Amino acid sequence: MTIATLAAEGGVGVETIRFYQRRGLLDTPDRPRGAGSGGGIRRYGPSDVRRLRFIRCAQAAGFTLEQIHELLALDATDDRARARTLAIERLSALDAQIAHLETARTALRRLAQECGNGDAGPCPILTAFDGGHGQAPVP
Repeated sequence: MTIATLAAEGGVGVETIRFYQRRGLLDTPDRPRGAGSGGGIRRYGPSDVRRLRFIRCAQAAGFTLEQIHELLALDATDDRARARTLAIERLSALDAQIAHLETARTALRRLAQECGNGDAGPCPILTAFDGGHGQAPVP
């Protein structure tokens, strides 16, 4: 398949494929030589689609490209302990993000309720985001 087909199969753009290739996450196949049916167009196979989908899923789970590179390398070594360590580290980071988002949601819910009370004066939501009017800022 062509790079455009690979991109479509993975749900990304062609430039994303090229970016992953520059980062060493995807291989760049050689161009075929000669004037045959290949016409000098690089061809990709099912393993490239699987690898691209792996990268996209790992990104969706919040892994960085460096961590994804390491996970891909671990696949060849069967180092399950390191893969588990990376997953546990990612879970810890997600837990911290969730805690931060819950704090922000609680603060915003409180501000929305205060705003809905219709009291005179400036809007508590707007003053919270302004940061200088005595209202605790939303994290």
